[in-house]
Amino acid sequence: MLIGIVSWVVVGLIIGFIASKLVDLKGDDPKLGIALGAAGAIAGGWLYSAISGNAVYVSNMRALIFAAIGAVTALLAWHLIRHNAAPIPYLNKRYH
Repeated sequence: MLIGIVSWVVVGLIIGFIASKLVDLKGDDPKLGIALGAAGAIAGGWLYSAISGNAVYVSNMRALIFAAIGAVTALLAWHLIRHNAAPIPYLNKRYH
């Protein structure tokens, strides 16, 4: 079980690293993207195991694919929240 979870984390770390190289981070720390990829991979792998009822083990390729999907989803969500949030108008006004 532990090795299966470690494999999810490794998949998430790899996807987070690749995404941090491909996406314009606009000042964000690349380590944050890598950590979010790992967290998303754990969430995706756990969700697959909970829905399918399969045990956590390394050779379950479907769980690894869901871990990868979870990592990408977490990174996309963070990117959308962080960089596309509408600015608060009263913070952008200049006061003389």
